Amino acid sequence: MASLKVPASVPPPHEDAEQLHKAFEGDPLHDESILSLRYVFLLGCFVGSSDGLFDSDRWGTNEGLIISILAHRNAAQRNLIRQVYTEAHGQDLLKDLDKELSSDFERAVLLWTLDPAERDAYLANEATKRLTSSNWVLMEIACTRSSHDLFKVRQAYHARYKKSLEEDVAYHTTGDFRKLLVPLVSAFRYEGEEVNTMLAKSEAKILHEKISDKAYSDEEIIRILTTRSKAQLNATLNHYNNAFGNSINKNLKEDADNDFLKLLRATIKCLTYPEKYFEKLLRLSIKKLGTDEWALTRVVTTRAEVDMERIKEEYHRRNSVTLDRDIPGDTSGDYERMLLALIGHGDA
Repeated sequence: MASLKVPASVPPPHEDAEQLHKAFEGDPLHDESILSLRYVFLLGCFVGSSDGLFDSDRWGTNEGLIISILAHRNAAQRNLIRQVYTEAHGQDLLKDLDKELSSDFERAVLLWTLDPAERDAYLANEATKRLTSSNWVLMEIACTRSSHDLFKVRQAYHARYKKSLEEDVAYHTTGDFRKLLVPLVSAFRYEGEEVNTMLAKSEAKILHEKISDKAYSDEEIIRILTTRSKAQLNATLNHYNNAFGNSINKNLKEDADNDFLKLLRATIKCLTYPEKYFEKLLRLSIKKLGTDEWALTRVVTTRAEVDMERIKEEYHRRNSVTLDRDIPGDTSGDYERMLLALIGHGDA
């Protein structure tokens, strides 16, 4: 259940594009010495140039108008706005947004404005880079997208970076992490609800045997987790719990400090109960000492059109407070307003 609120009557894309262009008018020139290195890569990837990527507060920009339009348009509508904007003004909307915005608000707007497959391709590529590497982001994308959506991510990655997602993941990971992540990002799972009960029982036994032997990266564990449909995996893990008295993730907590086991448990959570995975990620990004804005931004921008309502329900159940009450406590200004709009706070 998406949290995105789109008005019942949406202006045509050329009107939205013109309103966005007006929101940018009246800005003074800024010194290029304050170039934001963090966004050079993003705009270099999807616009083709890093000219004018400024990380400074701009005055004269109508940020409220930008939020009122972009935070209330779905992916297809945003793509049309970008197309019409380029045709009318000879400039990519992303590049103009980058010139006018800054900091966490800029990252949230840019990620949101990207097509979902482009966005995931960017996040995946970012996760393979030395300074921003994250096995968790790679796993998250691979396990929480549908087979069709993950296929489109691989296509977008191939088109943008002139190489495959699989080869970059293989090159930038090692050992057990590579053994798990490469087949995860390569997967094309069956999406139906049909379940083979006998298979679930036999593979639950295999999983239990391997985990009992502490063979956590055994090829059979990897094969089951990276090829079976999510419905089949749920059946297998339910049988595991019933037959052996513990959930599989409880048995995988043998070594709480083992990073591979942490990733393996998160993989299972993402494949079976993604709303619980994202709730915990949001809770940690907001409530730990120092807000993790990158994680908060990633979850909100990638799930607002998918299952944010379920995540919000889980967040409320787990924390006894709503997400739209917690976000203002750790964010502010236009960044806060953008996040709140995307999680469905207020009217469209």
